[in-house]
Amino acid sequence: MPATKAHLLDSFEDAETALLSSLLSEGIDLTQGAEVPTDAQILIGGVPTRDQLASPRLTSLIIPWTGLPRRTRELLADFPHIQAHNLHHNAPMVAEMTVTLLLAAAKLVVPLDQALRRGDWSRRDQPERAILLSGRTCLILGYGAIGRLVAPVCSALGMTVIATGRRFQEGDGTVDQIHPSSALPDLLPRAHALLICLPLTKQTRGMIGPEELALLPEDAVIVNVGRGSIIDEESLYVALRDRRIGAAGLDVWYNYPQDDESSSDTQPSAFPFADLDNVVMSPHRGGSVVETEQLRAQALAEMLNAAAEGRPLPNRVDLELGY
Repeated sequence: MPATKAHLLDSFEDAETALLSSLLSEGIDLTQGAEVPTDAQILIGGVPTRDQLASPRLTSLIIPWTGLPRRTRELLADFPHIQAHNLHHNAPMVAEMTVTLLLAAAKLVVPLDQALRRGDWSRRDQPERAILLSGRTCLILGYGAIGRLVAPVCSALGMTVIATGRRFQEGDGTVDQIHPSSALPDLLPRAHALLICLPLTKQTRGMIGPEELALLPEDAVIVNVGRGSIIDEESLYVALRDRRIGAAGLDVWYNYPQDDESSSDTQPSAFPFADLDNVVMSPHRGGSVVETEQLRAQALAEMLNAAAEGRPLPNRVDLELGY
């Protein structure tokens, strides 16, 4: 049986590369570097060049994370025979971050922590704006790899879980209802917790604007682990500042450092979210845990082994939709 030829563009840590190699079946020939061999069938990389995609035998591109960079999407339009696939190795840790931000925001963990560090116990017996989640409704936007892990946790907390998604699969029993995104105006008034697990696409950019925020209950908690621009920046800030919604936990933002030097001095938004005590701020690290590289190597090995065995590669990206 001929070997499956795979080529790795992105630089992996030595330990991750060694682990990946150890997990591959004997029928896989893995090479690495900027120059793509002419016999490569599978390319592994997030932002390949046109010349790299033009390798004559290439049929698959594995993007070693979740998402489709805009430049890659544009280039792939000129290579319709190349199928793109994502890795979902980070879904468990992002799901954990989603639940962490939900609970921290709902229970005022950050301001109460800061007060107690000053020796201030005065808010201990005041219910203030702490939100009970049990008996409420959770709306998950984006019922994919992350949403499917978050749903049973919210259900276990006593919440009714509804979601938007492209399809309903067997085993989705932790969701009480699943709807198309067009149903959002009817769903938002029910959502005491709005969890955004969507990729950023033409369809999702600005999906939650002032009109949508106004439909939420006044004590709603928003968690965004998708991309910042899915929620209109100014509208979110104003709604939180004016207490038109209860709280938010944000792991994705609107402004990012451009280099290592600016990483210690870059505000994540044009608006002062840091001044608000009903926001939990996280620097886009939901997918970062000690085990990240190991999990990525394992997920990539499983995909390459599937190809070597003649099985379809999972997590195919719909180029038209962008995810």
